[in-house]
Amino acid sequence: MDRRKRFLAIGLIGLGILLIFGKWLSFITIVALVIIAYGIYKIRNGEEVRTGYTLLAVGGGLILLEHFMLVVAILMISLGFYYAKIRKTQSDGNYTQRQNITSSIHWDLDPWSLRNTSMWHIFGELDIDLSLAIVEDSSNVLMFQGIVGDIDLVVPEDYGVEIEAFVMFGQIEFEPNRETGMLNKLYWKSPNYDNSDQKVKIIISYVVGDVDIRLT
Repeated sequence: MDRRKRFLAIGLIGLGILLIFGKWLSFITIVALVIIAYGIYKIRNGEEVRTGYTLLAVGGGLILLEHFMLVVAILMISLGFYYAKIRKTQSDGNYTQRQNITSSIHWDLDPWSLRNTSMWHIFGELDIDLSLAIVEDSSNVLMFQGIVGDIDLVVPEDYGVEIEAFVMFGQIEFEPNRETGMLNKLYWKSPNYDNSDQKVKIIISYVVGDVDIRLT
């Protein structure tokens, strides 16, 4: 994404937050939101990821100090949806579960084991390439949820894939379409899903997110 589009996406995220939480805004809150937006930009830029996460932590800390109960409520609601979703999607109990404040996953560099996985985090950066996955079962579920997420997902054509994605503020890009703004949803099922020997269902849900899905 070029710089102009990055700033547009960040601006729309900020506008959406202002519209919903306007009555709680103060000078400190506005500064915190600007810091968080700049942190997201740094992470998406890819050159100063550590600085980006530091900015997210600082901005989140300022909001936590200013609106503690509101932040706690958002975290509890998000976690509640996460555990409810686990019961529906991982009903057999055979899955890996992680909850972290921050997550940085790079499954796009080396081969990795594909197994049922559920993750929740406050800030997450995930780069996933399914073509590098070592399949352990014929059918798997990957679920990623949290508050702020930046996901780049590469899907090979020989996989049977079902994708459910939701971003309250941010964007979902699924070539060649891009949805930016508020309440973005995506549902897609590959034509070969029912007949495929390797199936994977991917569930993505964030309050603020940037989701980029590419087919290869």
